[in-house]
Amino acid sequence: MTKTALLFAGQGAQGVGMGRDLAETYPIARTLFDQANGVLGCDLAVICFSGPEAALTRTENAQPAIYLISWVALALLQHRVPAFSFQAAAGLSLGEFTALAAAGALSFEDGLQIVRQRGRFMHEACEATQGGMAAIIGLDESSTREVCLATGVTLANLNCPGQIVISGAADRISAAVELAKTRGARKAIPLTVAGAYHSPLMASAQPKLATALAGVPLLQPCVPVIANVTGKPHGTPAEIAHLLIDQVTSPVRWEDSIRHLLADGFNRFIELGPGTALSGFMKRIDKSVPVFNVADIPSLEATVFALHPSS
Repeated sequence: MTKTALLFAGQGAQGVGMGRDLAETYPIARTLFDQANGVLGCDLAVICFSGPEAALTRTENAQPAIYLISWVALALLQHRVPAFSFQAAAGLSLGEFTALAAAGALSFEDGLQIVRQRGRFMHEACEATQGGMAAIIGLDESSTREVCLATGVTLANLNCPGQIVISGAADRISAAVELAKTRGARKAIPLTVAGAYHSPLMASAQPKLATALAGVPLLQPCVPVIANVTGKPHGTPAEIAHLLIDQVTSPVRWEDSIRHLLADGFNRFIELGPGTALSGFMKRIDKSVPVFNVADIPSLEATVFALHPSS
């Protein structure tokens, strides 16, 4: 039996031009862009299609933009394959909100507004701190954790075997990069980011996000949605809100999330939204499992054909 899980992109996947061919080809996509513009009171479509890149990469724009493209990708997949169904969902960082919306735990509109606010709160936290992040390639979690303890930084993303992202004060990240290299990391690369995401330096965003979430109706998901913080399915609506707030300063346990789904018998994964980072992580976790993606017209057509060759 085929069990399908949806995977939703996180921040960093954005690129100028994303979604343009989808909106130009499918009226349903154009309608969703127009709807998003109305909800946010700005022309998010223009930022997605034309940039400039500096505007798109601003956290308060990138997060709703990626959420929107991911939602459009799902809507078009369901439009092209009406019998399509999925049995679980997961999303990387902001993608967790998209996964919850796909599972009916919050509305498309509420999710869009929340991720816009979340992006703004995180941007404010970045401006108030001197933070950074780095990718550590080739060290396991235990060794990377030792580097973090020695330099005063934290684990931020446990993406897949051999790829972990660390986060913290900028000067300490530099020290951690050098120490990781001496400990045997194949690569230790500072990332071009606005701040120390998924670290205690983001703590000022948490009460603001808590207030925003308190004004949004949350429901029980209709399918399991994996929480970044635990690598396990979300529980009650109150627990969902708690974990989304906790996620701001906690590591994203992506590999654990995928391994939970694999252990539960999921054998087909579809990445929705810009980029193919999650597909790449999947190949590092278990390359035997088929993973498809929908980001543009060619990838939509390929995935539709794989799911339903006669479509």
